[in-house]
Amino acid sequence: MLIEDENVYPDCTVEIRRVDIGGLTKPQLIQKLDQYSISLNKYGEQLLNDERFIVSSRKQRLQTVELTVRQLGFSDGATTFELFRRANNLGLECCPVELGPYLRMQYLDQPEICSTNISEGNKAPSGSITIASEALTEDNDFPKGFYLRRINDKLWLRGYLADHLHIWSPHDRFIFCRAQLLLHENQEDVLKGKE
Repeated sequence: MLIEDENVYPDCTVEIRRVDIGGLTKPQLIQKLDQYSISLNKYGEQLLNDERFIVSSRKQRLQTVELTVRQLGFSDGATTFELFRRANNLGLECCPVELGPYLRMQYLDQPEICSTNISEGNKAPSGSITIASEALTEDNDFPKGFYLRRINDKLWLRGYLADHLHIWSPHDRFIFCRAQLLLHENQEDVLKGKE
C-alpha cells in the first residue's frame, strides 16, 4: 500500500551524504578496501571481482539520500522494482554499483545495531544499509548489489541475493542518488566560480 503523508520523502528527515567515487583501477580499489580493513562476504567478493563490475577512471561526486522503504511511501514493504520506480518518480536514481566500496570507505562511523537474528524473513540484516543499484545480471544466483553493515566493530561491504519477488520490509534502509547532483570534479569547480 502506497501512503502519502508528512513522513514520506521529500517531506521527511533523511540522511544526505556527498560521496566521491572513481579515479581508481579495480586492483587499486580492492587494495584501498584492504587498507581500510573492510571485510567482504563471499557475495561482496563475487560482485567486486566480476568483469561486469566496472570502475570509473574519472572522479565524480554523488549526493546520496538514505531512507527507509516506509519513507518512500510503502507501509507494508515493496519489491525492488516498486522501490526503484517510486524513488525515480521522486527525483532519485539508482546508484552506480561502484558507489558501494567508496561509500563504505567514507562512512566509517556507521552505528552497530545488534540483533540475535542476522536476517528475519523479508527484513534486511539489522543495522544494514542497502545501496540501490541496478543488478549486473538477472541471474538469481548472482549478487544483486552491496549493503553496508557494522558487526562486532568491523566494517563490512556485503553482497546480497534477492529475486524479483522479494518484499523489502518498511524499516529496511536504502541509499539512492539525487538525480540532479551527479557532478564531475571540474563541473563542481565551475559551479563554485573556480575555473
